[in-house]
Amino acid sequence: MPIAYKILGQLNPAANTQTTLYTTPASNQTVVSTIIVCNQSAVAGTFKLALIPSGQSISTSRYISFDTQAPSNDSVMLTLGLTMASGDSIVANVSSSSFSVSAYGSEIY
Repeated sequence: MPIAYKILGQLNPAANTQTTLYTTPASNQTVVSTIIVCNQSAVAGTFKLALIPSGQSISTSRYISFDTQAPSNDSVMLTLGLTMASGDSIVANVSSSSFSVSAYGSEIY
């Protein structure tokens, strides 16, 4: 099975809006090694991340972080090892549009 190590997704989401960071392509599997949430504001904020199985919707059982504090002008690095099947998604929700969110890992073909 070929493996591609890559940037899985990067975004600057709108504040208080659930936004898809990454979805595993059809016929693939993914291992997400690291997610970095960067608060580029001089004001502290919060973020939420959820892993949603294919065909499912957001619910309280899907969150991997909820209202996690992000200090001003700082980053929160999460080393996770999340495993994802085809169609599974990671979504982000941030308290300010001054956040960027990046995911890194491996796609397995």
